[in-house]
Amino acid sequence: MRCRGGFALCVGVALTASFFPERASLAQKSALDDSIRRRDVQSWEAALKIWRWAEPGYQETKSSNLLATMLEQAGFRLERKVAGIPTAFIATAGEEKPIIGLIGEFDALPGLSQEAVPHRQPRAEATYGHGCGHHLFGVASASAAIALAEQIKAGKIKGTVRYYGCPAEEGGAAKVFMVREGLFDDCDAVLHWHPGSRNAAGDLLTMARIAAKFRFRGKAAHAAGAPQQGRSALDAVELTAHGAELLREHTPDFTRIHHVITAGGDAPNIVPEFAETYYYVRHPEAAIARGVYGRLELCAKGAALATETRLEVDYLGGTLELIPNSALAQVALANLKELNDLEFSSEERQFALKIQQTLPEPRPLESLHDVVDQSGQIGRGSTDVGDISWVVPTTGFSTVCWVPGTPAHSWQACAASGTSIGRKGMQLAARVLAASAWDLYHSPETLAAARAELRRRLGDSKYESLMRPGQKPALDYRNPPARKRAFDPESSSLPPRSGNRS
Repeated sequence: MRCRGGFALCVGVALTASFFPERASLAQKSALDDSIRRRDVQSWEAALKIWRWAEPGYQETKSSNLLATMLEQAGFRLERKVAGIPTAFIATAGEEKPIIGLIGEFDALPGLSQEAVPHRQPRAEATYGHGCGHHLFGVASASAAIALAEQIKAGKIKGTVRYYGCPAEEGGAAKVFMVREGLFDDCDAVLHWHPGSRNAAGDLLTMARIAAKFRFRGKAAHAAGAPQQGRSALDAVELTAHGAELLREHTPDFTRIHHVITAGGDAPNIVPEFAETYYYVRHPEAAIARGVYGRLELCAKGAALATETRLEVDYLGGTLELIPNSALAQVALANLKELNDLEFSSEERQFALKIQQTLPEPRPLESLHDVVDQSGQIGRGSTDVGDISWVVPTTGFSTVCWVPGTPAHSWQACAASGTSIGRKGMQLAARVLAASAWDLYHSPETLAAARAELRRRLGDSKYESLMRPGQKPALDYRNPPARKRAFDPESSSLPPRSGNRS
């Protein structure tokens, strides 16, 4: 891996304690803490509403409006529908430099509907669920932003706080389009956080990700009476999957390829005329992910040729790997260690013990007292925050919002984050965000060090999105697949070999 990814090894060791100025005491930041605690009920009510709404990516109309209105009522200037995205917005308070950005997310995941109970019980009125805790994410960042804005107005902070309302993190990559529009260009630093099952901060690296849907269109026929007249789109999907499985053996270390079949036919006795499969390719380096994806697309093209079906490639683009920043990460890590006061009540402990019975790798409940320094580790997930980190110094952290040992994207995560366990973790995150931003506002030396570090990490590399030129946000990527325009072999004996659309 190039120096930008392994920077914690090749340069980070040179960042000593003397590199950072003395941080402000908790007493100096007490007004921030008081502000966040004062809004605890309001924040939790907002988070629960978003949890119940559980809106898909790019369709988070109510969730986005709730957060935007909350900030507008607190005196922020609002820009709605930024980057051509109906549910994306920016809220700003202050006029001066430096500008600190806080990230907020609010989209839910399909298939993870869940009541706030310690056993699998989907909600009757919903199919989506907040199995990644974005209802907590968006609200905590908004609460921190409001606390900072109050101190800017009071003259205790010189600078600007900017909240970015970012939809569709789960596969929609809204932040990439926001970066492409230059919406982060004037920021001095960006802070983010994420719900989790442990408290952690530091120089975590992430995976670049590319997504695509492969749609095959064939010819329906009676599967028993006239199978020779059919051209199975499902066969093409299955051949693509087989090709991808063989491809795995010949990919670089740390590559991840995973998929779902989103449409595969309607009845066993009908040769499927339409089928669709949805793929992710990941790797810690975007250039390698791009190369693996090209080979995966060849698997789909070969499957279309073999089955005499027509392939349509819906390239959804991707997100870059995160560029860590030690200068900022040390600030967030110190505040997380200092502010972590999480404790489970007896009721929460009973809930957690029941959840742990369903987990393959539970961790001790007492681990919520710990703060992990994850510097130099490579995370196995991806985030569109990665694209932000290429253009502005960025750091993040996680707090315990789920039962220790809970994996993300699970019903257990959705359940816990709808209880007081999630509420406490959300409040801790808001306090750490606000305290870290305070330190940066009062430390131009740290901001300068962060900018210099980003330049060193990037070296000669330039920001290059994984989106294609002119590509627009796929606002319908969570909708069921379109089945129109079925290929008819009677009008053309074979699909055009050069007609694949991407």
